[in-house]
Amino acid sequence: MASRTPADTADAQDVEVVVRAFLEGSLDSEPLDRDADVFALGYVNSLFALELVTFVERRFGVEVDTDDLELDNFRSIAAIANFVRVKLTVPDEPTPQAGS
Repeated sequence: MASRTPADTADAQDVEVVVRAFLEGSLDSEPLDRDADVFALGYVNSLFALELVTFVERRFGVEVDTDDLELDNFRSIAAIANFVRVKLTVPDEPTPQAGS
C-alpha cells in the first residue's frame, strides 16, 4: 500500500471543513450548504475544476485517476469529502502476481 498523509486520520467533519474553506475562499461565495451543487450553481468553470482536483490531490495526498473525474465526485462539499474518505481508506490495488 502507498504511504498516506496525516489526512488519513481526518474524520468526515474535518475533511468537510477543509473543503468548505477552500471552496468558499476560492469562489468568494456565501456560505455553501454541504450538498449544494457548485457546478449547477454556476460557481465552477473548467479551469476551477482543475484547480479543485489539484487541491484535493495535494491537500489530502490522494491521486485522482482519470476514472475518478466524474462530476458526482466533485459536485458538492459532501461529495468531495466522501471521495477523499474513500480514496484514503481503499488500499492501492495489489500488483498482479505472475501466473494469476
